[in-house]
Amino acid sequence: MLFTGHAELNIDAKGRLAIPAKYRSQWDVEKDGPGWYCVPWPDGSLRVYTEQTFQRLADRDETSLTPDPDVAELEANFFGSAERVEMDSAGRITLPKLHVRLTGLPSEVVVVGARNRMEIRDRESWLRDEQARFNQLPALVTRVESRKRSTP
Repeated sequence: MLFTGHAELNIDAKGRLAIPAKYRSQWDVEKDGPGWYCVPWPDGSLRVYTEQTFQRLADRDETSLTPDPDVAELEANFFGSAERVEMDSAGRITLPKLHVRLTGLPSEVVVVGARNRMEIRDRESWLRDEQARFNQLPALVTRVESRKRSTP
């Protein structure tokens, strides 16, 4: 599932957030799975993946009964903070309270399509920095493409 664009929404008093209709209309339970995975990120956002995308990405790296200490710590921290959530009949997911607290998200948010995931971000910051993000796009593309060329 490809997530593009963005939508301005509100987290309600019960911690629920509606999945934007443009994403819900693409969602296929058979292909994408019945649930979603929510992961808090230190930049103040929540990353939300379809169940199948999250599982596919998690399965890409080799696992071991005796992983490197850094790998073991990363897996414990990352997967230990990830939570599976389900969409209700009104198309909402309940965001884990810990995730909202860790990221400091306010009730007014923007849901941003980020290729294979949605990102939930502070609306005020997103809108305030819109022009700067747009202006920095060429330099960001150059940096990312340069890293791709230098990676064997």
